[in-house]
Amino acid sequence: MKPKNQVQLTQEELKNEVPRILTGDDPNRPKNISTFSYKDGCFKLQPPGPSDHMAVHLIQDSASLHIDSKDYRNLNQIKEKLKDSATSPDTNSKSMSDDIMSNKNQFNFSDRATQTLNNKLRNRYVSTEPPPVAQYSANVSQWDIYDSYITELRISKMEHADNAIDLKLPISDNEDIKKEISFSQSHEDDSGGMHTMEMLKALKILERIVNQNSQDEIYQDFKYWEDASDEFRHGEGSLLPLWRFLFDSTRKKHVTSICWNSLHEDMFAVGYGSYNFLHQKSGAICCFSLKNTSYPEYIFLTESGVLTIDFHPNHPSLLAVGYYDGNVAVFDIATRSSKPIFSSSIASGQHRDPVWQVRWHRQNRVFNSISSDGTVLRWCLNKNELNTELVMQLKCIPSSFPDCDETNILGLASGCCFDFSPKHDELFLVGTEEGMIMKCNVSSAQQLESYHGHHMAVYTVQWSPFEDDIFISCSADWTVKIWNHNNGTPLLSLDLGSAVGDVMWSPYSSTILAAVTSDGKVHIYDLNENKMDPLCRQKIVKNSRLSKIRFSTGSILLVGDDRGGISSLKLSPNLRRSLNEQGKECEKQNQIESLRAVFG
Repeated sequence: MKPKNQVQLTQEELKNEVPRILTGDDPNRPKNISTFSYKDGCFKLQPPGPSDHMAVHLIQDSASLHIDSKDYRNLNQIKEKLKDSATSPDTNSKSMSDDIMSNKNQFNFSDRATQTLNNKLRNRYVSTEPPPVAQYSANVSQWDIYDSYITELRISKMEHADNAIDLKLPISDNEDIKKEISFSQSHEDDSGGMHTMEMLKALKILERIVNQNSQDEIYQDFKYWEDASDEFRHGEGSLLPLWRFLFDSTRKKHVTSICWNSLHEDMFAVGYGSYNFLHQKSGAICCFSLKNTSYPEYIFLTESGVLTIDFHPNHPSLLAVGYYDGNVAVFDIATRSSKPIFSSSIASGQHRDPVWQVRWHRQNRVFNSISSDGTVLRWCLNKNELNTELVMQLKCIPSSFPDCDETNILGLASGCCFDFSPKHDELFLVGTEEGMIMKCNVSSAQQLESYHGHHMAVYTVQWSPFEDDIFISCSADWTVKIWNHNNGTPLLSLDLGSAVGDVMWSPYSSTILAAVTSDGKVHIYDLNENKMDPLCRQKIVKNSRLSKIRFSTGSILLVGDDRGGISSLKLSPNLRRSLNEQGKECEKQNQIESLRAVFG
């Protein structure tokens, strides 16, 4: 009978010979022995030794003599005499053999001097009673841990007070210490003891660990993801969605501004307000970190809607804010205070209309602001107050009225955005609600030139970070335009098919720019590859409008919408070009030449 599970082989397989190879390995010996290393604190695999597979079958003690030695010759003489005595019946030979056999064994011989009896070694033992053994078990709950922690904290504070008394401090100092202890105890009783700095720091670390463990796949993509298909599609790229930052109190607010921190590359601030001027509500500022994507690191709630924010480039804890009611303020996130350290008022001066943009000066503790009231103000941080100074009033000069005499009839232009030149500190650009862009000078307080190319409000103007003569602008008229400030007509106009909320130059390439539109799409262009069509056009949100966009110094792109959400995206290799670390000056010059070659 053939079993059912027997392998069915063909005739050719049956004729094949299966070789068997004999090895010196012992199959009964383990090959993966791991031992605990107390030095490294972990288990380590032991390497196989040279004698792991050696099996011992017989061990016998013996002695060997060299054939040229004297002992070997004597032993042969004795053997010959014994052989002769065995063959001859002579009595003399028999007595000689008896004498030979009566001698002591030469291999186990000791002289008379060493034949003394030695005392036997004795072992001394100490007998003790075994320690008592008892079983202990208990149930530990969350409130038991909390009570133990509070008890230990109070004991440490009382010991600190006793040490202060033993050192014979003044009575006032002892009383202050006791008051501080009593206040902290009452505060712990009221708030639950969860607001100590040690507890907050521990909770912050635990929250980051939990989030990074639960979002391990996203963090792996953030570090190592590279779109391999970019090698086979020239002139195209893609965006990988990573995290979406949300806060419950800002879900129905608009993202009005995004700003990366100048020191911590993983931290960015988001301003929340409303572009619906008929339904204005309170605002908020949230500082998020890529290390903890579930909850903001800092939260500042404001009475008026926030329209713009900006981190200081040299003092990364200072955050300038512009409100819808025309006021400005400065927060210091290092103090962990919910109130600003400086704030404008009617007495110190303020804008009469919403503040659309604030921008810090690169060196001093001074920032500028622009508003719909047609003025640009400069704010200086003194010790106790915030001083203001009028920089310029924006006069409306439309293309149909080139005469300066008739401009007084039209009044002031409503400023929406501005940007200072990276090369000349006194030269800056201004975008207005009328669609006009102005080039102004701070020292002379004059409008040097006006650029007429947009037909609706200009939301963003930005100088190129590589070429000092080139700047970019976007407007609600669906277009993005690139200008040379020495020429009144645009060098290039891009129609994106919807209102453009924001545009930004790439910080690592002179020819790459990104823009967001009201239909929820992100557009990324590389002018060196294609001047008219984007490398990437990708929809980020559904039934929502995108309002702000910001590049990071790495490969991350932040996009804000009108529902209070911030989407983080990773650029594929075709959409980013990093600077050469070994020669940044040479690479920067190459970027400038590349941008000049695009526009001839």
